[in-house]
Amino acid sequence: MRSTEGSPVSTRPARFWVVTLATVVTMAVTAALGFWQLDRAGQKRALQDQIEQRGHLAPWSTRELLQALDPQAGLHRPVQISGRWVQGATLFLDNRQMNARVGFFVITPLRLAGSDRAILVQRGWVARDFNDRSRVPAVDTPEGDVRLEGRLAPPPGRLFELGESGSGPIRQNVDIPGLALAFGVSLLDVSVLQTGNADDGLQRDWPRVAAGVEKHHGYAFQWFGLCTLAGGLYVWFQFISPRRKRTPHGPEAR
Repeated sequence: MRSTEGSPVSTRPARFWVVTLATVVTMAVTAALGFWQLDRAGQKRALQDQIEQRGHLAPWSTRELLQALDPQAGLHRPVQISGRWVQGATLFLDNRQMNARVGFFVITPLRLAGSDRAILVQRGWVARDFNDRSRVPAVDTPEGDVRLEGRLAPPPGRLFELGESGSGPIRQNVDIPGLALAFGVSLLDVSVLQTGNADDGLQRDWPRVAAGVEKHHGYAFQWFGLCTLAGGLYVWFQFISPRRKRTPHGPEAR
């Protein structure tokens, strides 16, 4: 009768159901997270398709860009624009990579032809002088009318920095409203990644825009792997292992 008063035998059914419930909850949560990541991957795939479709559209002209009600609706679309560089407004974004090399992204506002509005142009990449980190390379910014091609992009991405950005030509980060105020120009809330010939010494091997579909597939694989592992451990410790312990082995079993 002692086996019914708190003996190890009496705790087995309760433990079995506790472990079963914990396993079901774990598998349900990890499976749900896996399917959520697959759904996110589907959304990112649709975004990637949209980016690639926009990249094959006819380029916007200066007039079409200015007439767009929402220029951000044209992100990743080709443009062919003209205007004049805002003199004295060229900046160098530090710690930017291109082809696995660290240097500067060169940015300059371009005042669009026939308008008092301007757009920030990410003109390309240039190496920096690591012996004199305060030295900026010479970049030709001609006066007069210029015509360039590129694609619409968000403003330059922000990197982590301690404190606020300085006010000199070398910056860690910039923002559109701050630049508009500093240089006294009205800037669109998008930028242009300049493409085309590089006779000005700047590299323009901009990376392909990716929506990150593979990342979500990797996360989904991890969640489904945890779900499978939880189920496998449950079956092993609740059924297979106890049965193996109860089954006689060796010559004495005969």
